[in-house]
This record gives sequence, structure tokens and C-alpha cells, in this order.
Amino acid sequence: MEVTRLYDILDRYLEEYPNQEVALASKKNGKWNKISIQDYVEKTNLISYGLLAIGVGKGDKVGIVSGNRPEWNMIDFAIMQIGAVSVPIYPTISREDYQHILNHAEMKVIFIDGKDLRTKIEPILDNLKSLQEIYTFVDEGSNYKVLDDLVELGRQNMQPEKLKELKAAIKPEELATIIYTSGTTGVQKGVMLSHSNIVNQIHNLKMTPAKWSKTAFSFLPLCHAYERVLVYLYQYLGMSVYYAENLGMISENLKEVNPTMMTCVPRVLEKIYDKLYQAGRKLPFIQKNLYYWAFFLAEKYQLNGMSVFMKAQLKLADKLIYSKWREAIGGNFDIVVSGGSALQPHMASFFSAIGLPVFEGYGLSETSPVIAVSQRGKHGRKFGTVGPPLPGVEVKLGERDEIICRGHNVMMGYYKDPELTAEVIDKDGWFHTGDTGKFTPEGQLVITGRLKSIFKTSFGKYVNPQAIESKFSESPFIENIMVVGENKKFAAALITLNFIYLKGWCGHNKVPYTTDEEMISHPEVVKRIQTEVKKYNSNFGDYEQVKKYKLLADAWTMDNGFLSPTLKIKRKVIGKFYAEQIEKLFE
Repeated sequence: MEVTRLYDILDRYLEEYPNQEVALASKKNGKWNKISIQDYVEKTNLISYGLLAIGVGKGDKVGIVSGNRPEWNMIDFAIMQIGAVSVPIYPTISREDYQHILNHAEMKVIFIDGKDLRTKIEPILDNLKSLQEIYTFVDEGSNYKVLDDLVELGRQNMQPEKLKELKAAIKPEELATIIYTSGTTGVQKGVMLSHSNIVNQIHNLKMTPAKWSKTAFSFLPLCHAYERVLVYLYQYLGMSVYYAENLGMISENLKEVNPTMMTCVPRVLEKIYDKLYQAGRKLPFIQKNLYYWAFFLAEKYQLNGMSVFMKAQLKLADKLIYSKWREAIGGNFDIVVSGGSALQPHMASFFSAIGLPVFEGYGLSETSPVIAVSQRGKHGRKFGTVGPPLPGVEVKLGERDEIICRGHNVMMGYYKDPELTAEVIDKDGWFHTGDTGKFTPEGQLVITGRLKSIFKTSFGKYVNPQAIESKFSESPFIENIMVVGENKKFAAALITLNFIYLKGWCGHNKVPYTTDEEMISHPEVVKRIQTEVKKYNSNFGDYEQVKKYKLLADAWTMDNGFLSPTLKIKRKVIGKFYAEQIEKLFE
């Protein structure tokens, strides 16, 4: 059947794959809970009937505050197929952000995990102007209604003909969802996306995914446009979607599910890379040499132009080493989509060589979200690029090489903010991303930085901190780095170390390891990091080089607000928190 609105995906799934025994799956208490396509559709419709029974109608905003779970998908489709607007909200945001979003969106109903309700919502209930109903996912003995109550209400008020009429009346260009995003700076903005915005993405991505299996694995937050659209795509293709138990169980779940496709962010791949590197240190001398021969060989892998000798080496390495790695992390991958930030080219080579073919993509919530993505076929994929623009999406470089795009993917605008919308979408319909880039001769897009991040030194020299950070992040010693120096004489940096890697290095070099706080001042560690900084500084001109830096024992995470949901550093937050340390770097 033709898909023109998002909920058509669910109807198509049932029509095209009626025997799908596992549409969605999640793990609880050591057991995978598998939901068939029939059960998926039935419960989604019952939630729609329940929402209609409590007075939710066309245009009403309904929020979902939850981690990834099958109920998330059911509620999402149930909202949209009655003409209401689905508003996903990150469970990890602050109480102030909750209050802003719930009031700004004039939220009528929310579905929320009990723990988030108690800590984030209860204290601000008196300040919420429009909220009428709160549903939790499980009964925790509180006075709040649970999702099953709504499902039962829907069962008692089934209106299949009315639901059919409502679905048929919704136009593709109508508002389907509002995604609140602040990126790495600023107040949460409501990105309005139509059914057509996202459905066009599905139609243009459907040729990229895995060729032989029907199993996808998901662990990135569904509240983010990136993961959400890919999960829509999985369902369009009739794939089974398995949700990770939690972030700590990803490795174990991968081995159980053995998926063909998943999305990730570079930080996840970097952690797998680090673990594989560390694993070789414990091996006997001969095995260790063989292990690291294969390890570094993988970094030299190329998609085209490899010699016969290189191919033979890789084939041998695969038989001896890579096959074991695949077995350890779920060995059936045909595609791993990486997005959210740039992946180092040697990392893309490495994972593609060992059997996790990496396809990089680029976009923003405002672009539904994909602007460009690696694809199968000639010039569709090249390490160090995010691939060519999607069909139907025009991309060009504006002033100072800013990436701007126009097409079916550009948002309807920011909710209740026409002035801010006009700042990013010009009169000719071009959306200004704020990112900088360039094109390869073959037409693949390369992301080079962020306009707002570029700063000028007191000598009038422009510095692109993201280019420097990206290069320095190749060091296994460096977990995160933020380059600073606006209106200063030179560039400096805050650096957090990869302490797992550092412990391995200390053990190998017989340096006694005490605590993270003490090790950043240890003379041997300080000397080693100086060598790393010198090595990566050599890639830049004198005015771009990191002249001073501060090593930090702190962890930068989503929970403490230093990283975005796609694990990018939040410059304003970090800059404010470490203002004193940054100032001392320039004394």
C-alpha cells in the first residue's frame, strides 16, 4: 500500500508482513518480550480509542517521556492516527526544561515513566497550565493512571469507523510531531515536522538498509529524530525491532539478537574499538603480535583500490581474528549507520574491515533529520564523508562554506516562533544549518565544523575548534576535548582522559595506578599526554595549535549535562562550569 502519512507505515506492515511473529521486542527480567504485528496494531488502535474517549482530538499535543520500549511506538502511532500531535521528550532533561516544554506545547496528556514523574513532574504540577491527564507505563502503587487503564478504556469505547474516518482525513502536509531540541546551546525549540517531511525520508532511505535479515537493534533514544526515523524505516521494511535492555547490556543483547542493522554514534564505536585494542594486551607474545597485526591492518581497509596482496592479508586476518570479534559482538551486520557527529576515517575503515560496514549520515532535527547519507552503489560511500545528499534534497555551500539545504526534508518551522524560523529558513526556502562543509569531486559531503564554534584569536586568526577536536579525538588517551580561545592570543583546551585506556597503558609501562584524580598529575602520564598533544598539533598551523591545556578527571556525560543526547559536547555548559580553569589557561 502507498505510504503518505506516518501511521500508514503500521498499516503497510500488517498488510505486507501479516505473519511477522516479532514486530517489536524488549527484554525484562531476563526474558525477551516479543510482540507480533497483529498485537502491535490491536494495542495501538485501543490506545487511539482510549485517547478519543478522554477527549483528545485533532491538533492536541500528547507527550511521551520514556526510554525505548514497544509501548513508545504504539503510543506514537496512536496519537498521530487520530490527528493529534506526538511530542517526544527526553527523560534526562531538567525540571525547568520539562516545565518550559509542557507549557510551551500546551500539552494535554503525557505518558511518562514513574521515576521521571516523581522527580521531574510532581514538583512543577501546579505550574503546568494545560496538562489534564498523566499516564505511567506500569502500576507502582501510586494514584496515577497507567497505560493499561487507557487500553481498557479504549476496549470499552471502540470506534473503528470513526478512527478510519479520522485517518483518511489527515493530509500528508499536516503537523505530525514536534521535536524539542536545544542542540548544544540555547533554549529548547519546538521543531515542527509534517507527515510528509518524514515519509519522504523513508522513501529515500529504503534502498540503503540490510539485504538479507529482518532484524534491527535499537539503543539510541527514540526521542531523537535520528533513531526515530530509522525505527520507522525498519517497520516500513517489515523488520523486527529489538530494543536494548539498557546501555550497559548492549554487548550482551547484541549477541542474543544477532541483528543485521543498527544505528549508533561515533562514541559507541570508539568504545568498542578501545575494548578490542585493550583485549590484545593480555595475550602471550606471539598471539599479541598477530592480534595487533590484524588490528592495524583493519585501519588500512579501503572500499576501492586495494591491492591483491592487501585483500589476501585481510582475508587471512578475517579467518584468524575478525571472525572471533564478530562472534563476540553479534556477527550478522550488513550495515551500521553512524550519525550525530563525525566518525574518524580510520574508524570507518576499521569497522568495515572487521564486518561492521559503517554508513555515515548527516542531518538535524530541523531537516527530518537526514540531509546526506552513505548509500550503496557507485560514489555512494566514502570514508571521511557523510555520502551524497538524499534524492529530492538540494545542498549547496553558502557564505563561509555554510551547508544550506532545500527540499522535502525542511521543517515546517519552529512552533510559536516565526521570527526564529525566519532566521534559519530564508525567503527562497533554504535552511541554514550552521555547519560548515565541502564536497568531494564525486559529490559526497564532508562536514568540517560548526559556524558558531569558529572563533577568532586576538591576532585576527580564525580557528575551527571542531576540526582540532576531531583530530585530537583520534588519540586513544583522549575521551573528550573542548578547544577554547576566542579573543585570546592562542588556542587552548580542556581534555578529559580515557581512563580505561590509561589504566592499560600504566599497567604495560609499570606505572602504579592510584586514582583518576592523582593520575592526571603523575609525571609519566603528563609526559605521555604532552607527546600526544605534540603529535596531533603537527596537523595544524601555528595559530591553530593547542598551546596550553588542562587535564580533567571529570566525566562528561548526558546525565551531568555536558553532552547532548548524541554525545556531542555542550560548549556553553562546559564553558560556564569550567570558566575559572579556562581563564587560568590564558594567564
